[in-house]
Amino acid sequence: MKSVIYETKGRAREFSELALNHYQGCGHGCVYCYGPDVTHSDPEEFKHHPRQRVTADEVEESASKYEKAGETRPVLLSFITDAYQPLDVELKFTREVIEILHRHNLRVTILTKGGKRSLRDFDLLEPGDAYATTLTLLDADESRIWEPLAAPPDERIETLRIARAMGIPTWVSLEPVIYPADTFELIERTHTFVSHYKVGKMNYHPRNLEIDWQSFAREVIDILERFQCTYYIKKDLAWYLGKDKGFWRGRIGE
Repeated sequence: MKSVIYETKGRAREFSELALNHYQGCGHGCVYCYGPDVTHSDPEEFKHHPRQRVTADEVEESASKYEKAGETRPVLLSFITDAYQPLDVELKFTREVIEILHRHNLRVTILTKGGKRSLRDFDLLEPGDAYATTLTLLDADESRIWEPLAAPPDERIETLRIARAMGIPTWVSLEPVIYPADTFELIERTHTFVSHYKVGKMNYHPRNLEIDWQSFAREVIDILERFQCTYYIKKDLAWYLGKDKGFWRGRIGE
């Protein structure tokens, strides 16, 4: 049986070296979503008919193999779906997946736009786990246009704040960048309770061609440096600064 926990490649590896996509599709309906392209899925099916992709037994078997191999790297939930999309309110499968991974001594990183839907599982997160959210926009109405069923920006920010108050390490994915001014303001509003930022650009959408990425890259770094944030500039954005791979503040990323 093919392992449902897998080694990531390409852009995905800048988020995590290991990932698990326990759902197929995502009901958030984001207009910039790369999921259908990456999975060669019908976009309408991907957005409107998400489903559970793997069984608990498959997760168990895969986690057992990684445990026996002495794995210490965290497993990202998730790269091409969302662990706390609306479907999970009904299925609650994400909680079961976390419990299985922990039973096999595997660490978990959550990356979600689900906001307060994820709060119910915070009691499971242990030292070595992390909680992250994607922040793109400031205005709730604008967010509903771009990310129709994702949690609104203020809710995602508040959930990050709660996680940090509970001692859970937090980070933010600033990708895709839709309006650079929003990205700058999001850093200003969150830097006191976010451990680090991963900054990318816009891909898979025509908006990509409307932004001066070199100017954005320089300005976002200036802001992150001013607040003394730890950050990672992803490869696609780092290219505009003359670099051939992504980099962390103070060191070159792997």
